Amino acid sequence: MLETSVGFTGGTRPDPTYRQVCGGDTGHAEAVEVWFDPARASYERLLALFFENHDPTQVNRQGPDVGDQYRSAIFFTTPQQEAAARSAIAALASGGARRRPIATQVVPLTEYWIAEDYHQHYYEKKGLVPARKGS
Repeated sequence: MLETSVGFTGGTRPDPTYRQVCGGDTGHAEAVEVWFDPARASYERLLALFFENHDPTQVNRQGPDVGDQYRSAIFFTTPQQEAAARSAIAALASGGARRRPIATQVVPLTEYWIAEDYHQHYYEKKGLVPARKGS
């Protein structure tokens, strides 16, 4: 992975703020944009990490965070990404390890809005993970 940004997508309000998205009336989901080098990490590997790091069976929530802005979604930019995401979901669903159905949506990315600076690298700023090199 080369870089990430935290932001919002999938809704109707242009250039939303974090507070507006948390209010639940923008239709946006909280999202992470990932820039990566496919020679170093494949899209399929990123999908595996996505599914390892959150519960794809929860509908409109992740852990204690509740609302459609916390829905499980993959926003794709190419037909190949869409196919890979649907394949990964099918593999998870057929694996039988989940007690609930996979709720992850696979939808085209339309517009992505970067969240305010204070929301970027939130866990690092709170001391919950080590700072990135060069930070």
